[in-house]
Amino acid sequence: MPVYSSATSAFCSFPLKFKWPKSSFLKEMGVRISVDDFGTGYSTLSYLKQLPIDTLKIDRSFIQDLPESKDSSAITSAIIDLARRLSLEVVAEGVETEDQRRFLVAHGCDVIQGFLVSPPVPADVVESMFEQRFAEATTLSCA
Repeated sequence: MPVYSSATSAFCSFPLKFKWPKSSFLKEMGVRISVDDFGTGYSTLSYLKQLPIDTLKIDRSFIQDLPESKDSSAITSAIIDLARRLSLEVVAEGVETEDQRRFLVAHGCDVIQGFLVSPPVPADVVESMFEQRFAEATTLSCA
């Protein structure tokens, strides 16, 4: 199972000479790197060329008024298209409605996050869910 790390806009605000060696080391260890809240803050297009990024996470501010907002629709579809052309995975944050999900699927978004999928889950509950699924998988594979 791959390990994921998200770089926020604060990470992107540091000079590249401080980020590049650390992010390259993480990539060599198999860590997948995503840019969180893409399109806001300090996330710039130049980082898409200069950093070893695997995933773009579209900020919920672009998702919240999809598909009604012409501007949000244009920006979101452009981010998805850009990610596709760069062979990056795309994650949409803050998906709350079926209309938003349909728009994102129609435009090629890989993964959605938000209340439509699940409300936030406390860490201890997630841990027990994984333990239960692992136990079920182990039982099935040994039968």
